Amino acid sequence: MSKSKLAQHSNPEKLASELSILDRKHLLHPSTNPKAQVQHGPKLIFSGGKGIHLHDMKGNTYIDGVSMLWNVNLGHGQKELADASYQQMTNIAYASTFYGYANEPTVRLAEKIAALAPGDLNTIFFTSGGSESNDTAFKLSRFYWQLRGYTEKRKIISLRRGYHGVTVAAQRATGIDAYRNFSGSIDPDIDNAKAHLTECELGAKDHPEYEGSIRSIIEKEGKDRIAAVIVEPIQGAGGVHIPPEGYLKAVRKLCDEFDIHLIADEVICGFGRTGKMFGVDHWEIVPDFMSIAKGITSGYAQLGGVIMKEHIRDTITEYDDMLAHGFTYSGHPTACAVGLKNIEIIERDGLVSNASLMGQELEKGLHYLEDKYHFVTNGRTKGLLAGFDLMEDPKADIPFDGSVKAATTLVENCYERGLLIRPFDFEPGMNIVAIAPPLIVNKNDVEKIIQILDDALTAFSQKLKN
Repeated sequence: MSKSKLAQHSNPEKLASELSILDRKHLLHPSTNPKAQVQHGPKLIFSGGKGIHLHDMKGNTYIDGVSMLWNVNLGHGQKELADASYQQMTNIAYASTFYGYANEPTVRLAEKIAALAPGDLNTIFFTSGGSESNDTAFKLSRFYWQLRGYTEKRKIISLRRGYHGVTVAAQRATGIDAYRNFSGSIDPDIDNAKAHLTECELGAKDHPEYEGSIRSIIEKEGKDRIAAVIVEPIQGAGGVHIPPEGYLKAVRKLCDEFDIHLIADEVICGFGRTGKMFGVDHWEIVPDFMSIAKGITSGYAQLGGVIMKEHIRDTITEYDDMLAHGFTYSGHPTACAVGLKNIEIIERDGLVSNASLMGQELEKGLHYLEDKYHFVTNGRTKGLLAGFDLMEDPKADIPFDGSVKAATTLVENCYERGLLIRPFDFEPGMNIVAIAPPLIVNKNDVEKIIQILDDALTAFSQKLKN
């Protein structure tokens, strides 16, 4: 069957079957079990979406409880973003920013982001997504130190359970073993530190967890070997871990003490997700670099970037030769036009404030579930970025046996009831469930999400008894 005939197929079920066969034959899926994919085909074939809902080719409707990959902040079927893309495409869809070329939407978006970012984060290097953004931040940090004469200042320190992408360097910086081991690079210039040890980063060397903290690595390596520390304001794919109060300020102070760059990975947290425009705004710190992507276009176009402080930009712009870094789609005009419209809608519709208010409703719902089910614990929210743990006995700190597959089972129960959320169980005893709906949700939507979770937890509880 030709592509055009396939697209016009009148029988949705038959079309879904044909697509499943083609998928298994021709497509290698990211972050998916390849063997299971070939054996069973795609779990879902999406056919459309509107608002917080998604539809599949079998006629089922789902609540998008994680904004797909934490990125569809404005929800699905947002016509204004489609119109912005169309208008730019009919004008000039693509123009390079290499060789000093420019275009209006790219320049306008750069100006807008500089106005939104905290402190003097006033210059952006555009990328196509989060992995490229973090890779670029590493490169620019190292390049800055080279220009300053610190040729050995190359090492990047990241955090365990942090997630920074899947390019070779960004994946090696990711603090999840399955990703680090897949990166194909045992990079001696990227170290993982223990996360969220506020006292250690403030200098408490007698702390039992001091060894392996950021400060201990800096002291062991020497500050003239460390280029930057990268942190997510809130760890996303590592399990929605919110730092203890004072932690990010402690890391900022530590980096200042040793003249080391602080990179904030805002790929998930940015553009309203946490109830502030950026995650760092909750703790009132200004990083030296800030990596962005995902919510900048709500997933409607591929776009990311690295925002940097003025003094870093000023040093780099003294370099009198070609900057040997750039992506084909750096500053893509259509993507930037979508980004501009996306930010306009976020501001116009008060969605940052809505994320904060609906996050409070989501927090109430998680407390309700914790009170009802003894195995639900550690509910946490920051705006519309939320998670909770499943444990056999939270009071005694006893996790579920691995054979129970608690998080995966619960997420599957939710899927059967029309809610898409995410499990995290990449460490022994870890059973974390993440929730991050689009920023357009209302109170009724949040209540529906909690209701489905409630029903799914009841089914899980009954399974445990049986």
